[in-house]
Amino acid sequence: MSRFETDPTQRNRFHLAGQPPSRRKFLQRASSGFGLLALTELLARSGTASGTSLAPHHPRRARNAIFLFMDGGPSHVDTFDPKPALRKHSGKEIGKHAVSKRSQSSADRVWLESPWKFAQHGQSGLWVSDLLPHIATRVDDMCVVRSMLGQLPLHGQQNLLLHTGRITGLAPSLGSWVSYGLGSDNENLPGYVLLNNDWIPNGGWENFSSAFLPATHEAVLFRAKGDPVDNIVPRDSAAVQRRKLDLLTAQDRLFSEQTSDRTAIESAIRNYETAFRMQSVAPQVADISGETARTQRMYGIDSKDEHQSYYARQCLRARRLVEAGVRFVEVTCPQFDSNNSPWDQHSKLKQNHTKNARVTDQSVAALIGDLKSRGLLEDTVVVWAGEMGRTPHSKSRDGRDHHVDGYSIFLAGGGFQGGMTFGATDEFGNIVSEHPLTIHDIHATILHQLGLDHQRLTFRHGGRDVSLTDVHGRVVNALLS
Repeated sequence: MSRFETDPTQRNRFHLAGQPPSRRKFLQRASSGFGLLALTELLARSGTASGTSLAPHHPRRARNAIFLFMDGGPSHVDTFDPKPALRKHSGKEIGKHAVSKRSQSSADRVWLESPWKFAQHGQSGLWVSDLLPHIATRVDDMCVVRSMLGQLPLHGQQNLLLHTGRITGLAPSLGSWVSYGLGSDNENLPGYVLLNNDWIPNGGWENFSSAFLPATHEAVLFRAKGDPVDNIVPRDSAAVQRRKLDLLTAQDRLFSEQTSDRTAIESAIRNYETAFRMQSVAPQVADISGETARTQRMYGIDSKDEHQSYYARQCLRARRLVEAGVRFVEVTCPQFDSNNSPWDQHSKLKQNHTKNARVTDQSVAALIGDLKSRGLLEDTVVVWAGEMGRTPHSKSRDGRDHHVDGYSIFLAGGGFQGGMTFGATDEFGNIVSEHPLTIHDIHATILHQLGLDHQRLTFRHGGRDVSLTDVHGRVVNALLS
């Protein structure tokens, strides 16, 4: 029986699952027993001291997830959703019948054909444009969803929806919920790692926040450039660091006696402990120098384009992190011009979508192939998604605008059916015409594959049991093998 099936009054309590005597003795001494409460939760989140995970709700197909965030909105009609009608009617006004109230649209806009050619690939014959030649080689591992629906054609709101299931923020991210629900397979590493590329997307850090969940489930940032984590190399001996932790924990205890809610303080103690343990493991995992030259070339780390090289490094680290037991890893796109949403091409579509593809395409394909060759893909859900799509019509005739009435994402591994497409948009790619899906549906299905029931994975907050999907979402069994 999972802890989400117990008495509601016990929903956010944890059972002590065994503890290293040395740390128990330390926390008892330093915090007069309060620290032991923090240790109890720390070990429960990790399962046991040996790093085993919490029991899922049901048998799972996957243990980990990697989210490849294509920030800005890749164009569905230029990647995975070919539309011959756009070529036939390119340059003609779309008319009032095609105007949408939810995407950037007006009757005088014109249909805009794709500057890329589509072809069928793999044994499955999935259509992919020549914008993504490397990803096209992995189609038999991919489940392409062509019928995604958003809510608002705004980057910040759609980013938050994609990450947290809410457009208003102040809610935990998908990665935080996964970490909270399943704990960690490695107590020396965080459950949720963000492989970032030196900037924060629209919507801010709330995209990666634990919000009202314990702070131990917030994303830990690994940078692409320089030291991946600040101060990860210890400057003091272990004995000196331990004395510092003694002092910090004692101070936390004094402060906790003055507050009615000790949750944040308990999380701080746990985070100190996690940071202490990370010092011996995180640098090794982040260091890719031991990877073969062939593997590094496969990802594109030798690229002369620094943006591609840095993105390749982060994708390779993503594989290493899930190998090491990190539960949820997200990789963001690098920023290469003044646009803080890299795939957001209102103009210069051909130039900048080509640049984004050159930066990410090879590394994404290499990651999927590398996971598969190592037997990791069947245990890892890989998600490739932007927060929205792009209009199949244009005002500038040189770019596409924000579109939430129908767009594409893909999933691979973790029990998702490879070599298939699901859903459809109309002949122009303007609206969903078959099997509409929402982000809540995708969230519910990812959680399902990880062994979590999206309706039972809850946290008591604001007087009610809150979940990632709230009152929305369903598991889409048609996507699963």
